[in-house]
Amino acid sequence: MRQFGESEACCKVKKILVVDDQPTIRQLLEVSLDGPDRKVFLADSGEQALQVARREAPDLVIMDVMMPGGMDGFEAVQRMRSDPAIKDCPVLILTAKDQQSERGRAAEMQVEGYLSKPFRLDVLQDQVDKFIA
Repeated sequence: MRQFGESEACCKVKKILVVDDQPTIRQLLEVSLDGPDRKVFLADSGEQALQVARREAPDLVIMDVMMPGGMDGFEAVQRMRSDPAIKDCPVLILTAKDQQSERGRAAEMQVEGYLSKPFRLDVLQDQVDKFIA
């Protein structure tokens, strides 16, 4: 039991932003990752991801690469990296694109992790735990 006046820092809720155009993936990750010490935010496009990231300052972004519209996941990460307010947020790429060229592009952007779909939920959980510990 926490004593009166004890720091609340130990109990900070971690924010995770999940960006994917597939509703089933967003729902799966929300249900799997949300908890008493975690809050999951959802976005279905690169544009929406930037808005949510600026507003919520997440502790981790899980970013799909292939999304409809004008901005894919790589461009969203580039824009995040150039925005002083969110440039240091860790990014975990979660995508169906598993070519070496895509992994190389992600490495150039200095993303912290890369998982390909289909993925094992336990492996994703381990990656998330590593980044928000």
